[in-house]
Amino acid sequence: MGTHVVVGAGGIGRATARHLVARGHEVLLASRSGTDPRIEGVRSATVDAVDPQALAALLRGADTLVNAVNPTRYDRWERDWPPVAASMLTAAERTGAGLVTVSNLYGYGPVDGPMTEDTPMRPNGTKGRVRAQMWADALAAHRAGRVRVTELRASDYFGPGSSPRTSVLNSMVIARAALGRSVWLISGGPDVPHSWTYLDDIGALAAALATDDRSWGRAWHVPTADPRTCREVAAEVARLVGRSAPAVRELPAPVRALARVSATVRELDETRYQFDRPFVLDSDLTRRTFALQPSPWGQALTETVAWLGRGVAPAAS
Repeated sequence: MGTHVVVGAGGIGRATARHLVARGHEVLLASRSGTDPRIEGVRSATVDAVDPQALAALLRGADTLVNAVNPTRYDRWERDWPPVAASMLTAAERTGAGLVTVSNLYGYGPVDGPMTEDTPMRPNGTKGRVRAQMWADALAAHRAGRVRVTELRASDYFGPGSSPRTSVLNSMVIARAALGRSVWLISGGPDVPHSWTYLDDIGALAAALATDDRSWGRAWHVPTADPRTCREVAAEVARLVGRSAPAVRELPAPVRALARVSATVRELDETRYQFDRPFVLDSDLTRRTFALQPSPWGQALTETVAWLGRGVAPAAS
């Protein structure tokens, strides 16, 4: 049995903690607020993730540090992420704990086919460059023998436990389709195939990487179901709750223009390519190496609809 410190008490941090406990490990879940996760076997602590000394104090005797932090301001990643990443790396180096970082696919930039862990990092904007640099710095430290690092990469995620406004699929597609409302997309077309990662599967992989020495020194993709379009997801949700499939459309250009008063909406320009063309995650390497599979799609969707507070009717035959 090992001891692991998970920093970040959002949905991914809590899912990671649950899976680590299920594997028989001790877990300390730390956050700025010191939120008690109310998960049996998980202790809580208060920490500022940009303070390497405070992090190192929490890490005494720990096997790994899991970075499940998510800066709250999407438009300030360039300012907010680097000090957090540097602090995590420094604390891991000082204590000998392995560093597991929860990441995404921004670093790859626009692609012409399914993304694997060997797809070159070619970010096309600020957020992608931030993520790519975080991994480059961590990997350089690993190769220099100063620390053990690994990174998991997920596509846009959905599922129970997602913080408000962090899951496009939860808020813009699933929740609206479950109510029988039209689905309006702020970016991209309704018929573009897209990989959607289930939040609990992110936690499952983070726990696996933290407890398996085969993880160190490379990145891994979270096991993810086959890609689906927003129109397909909306129709599946409608069937679950016994409704007709809703209309799914991109917001008209004038409405999108008005929405750009929001800094967060403007930041979506950088990742629009993910929704204008097929965006497909290949997770075969992770599945083979760790014997992990994505949660069954129907189960994941049903659990998400139920968590969002909608009654789920049996699927129509």
